[in-house]
Amino acid sequence: MSSIRRIAVFTSGGDAPGMNAAVRAVVRTAVYHDLHVYGIYRGYDGMVNGDIKRLEVGDVANILQRGGTVLKTARSEAFRTKEGRKQAYESLMAHDIDGVVAIGGDGTYTGANIFSKEYNIPFVGLPGTIDNDIFGTDYTIGFDTAINTAIEAVDKIRDTADSHNRLFFVEVMGRHAGFIALHTGIGSGAGAIFLPETDTSIEELSDILHKSAKRQKLFNLVIVAEGNKNGDANTIAKAIKDANPEYDIKVTIIGHLQRGGSPTAMDRVLASRMGHSAVQTLLRGDSGVAIGIINDKITFTPFEEAISKTKQLNKDLVRMAEILAM
Repeated sequence: MSSIRRIAVFTSGGDAPGMNAAVRAVVRTAVYHDLHVYGIYRGYDGMVNGDIKRLEVGDVANILQRGGTVLKTARSEAFRTKEGRKQAYESLMAHDIDGVVAIGGDGTYTGANIFSKEYNIPFVGLPGTIDNDIFGTDYTIGFDTAINTAIEAVDKIRDTADSHNRLFFVEVMGRHAGFIALHTGIGSGAGAIFLPETDTSIEELSDILHKSAKRQKLFNLVIVAEGNKNGDANTIAKAIKDANPEYDIKVTIIGHLQRGGSPTAMDRVLASRMGHSAVQTLLRGDSGVAIGIINDKITFTPFEEAISKTKQLNKDLVRMAEILAM
């Protein structure tokens, strides 16, 4: 066991359902091991400004089911500078903190990697992002909740599409990765899916829609990841409308609804396992790693690898989605 006696935990980047479950697991596991645990509020910005508070078991009661993050989150331009990171170090030292759990995405990991090397403070990362685009884990905290929220929304849109014989374009989050769009498309029975990683063209979509019309399919749903190569949902819908004026087309952008809401059971369990493991990892004396779960087993990926490598979509799922959309 290491000499670590005081650890801190913070959330950074976009909020994700399940972050609170992870914070709760970190705090309670730390207290179980007789550690002092501190919450850093508003991410790296709070670290720079010393917004740090001691947390007890009762402080994380009744947060497991809450969306968002009780520790808040914020961007920090100051932390990008050496002067800001020095101030952050001084804030940690004021509380004698000798280990940190960082919950967030690539940007969070990048900051942790730089800071831990500059000041030799152990950092462990947890993948908190709805995008599911972090290398080194099958699923990220918040992803399952996000796709369930999106699918619920699409199911309701389907009712209207069916009633009015309409073609709906539904835009979901995914600026650089199509995991949300792919899983939402499969789970909602979409007729087509536009992903950042694939080259589906407007012409190919037109062909799909024409084939559907020949089969007298009365309505269709197209799921669009916001970062796909053809533009956003409105852009694609306009192109299809220009080529097919007879189509009754509507566009829905689900947006930040996907980030909110009570986390699913899967996200609660996932976050709890990862938070518990983060404390155990620090106590073993390990540092500079991102915790993940692959094939239902806890894994450890060096920050540099988690940051530099790109998580790929499952090509079999992409192909399956195309087949099932017939």
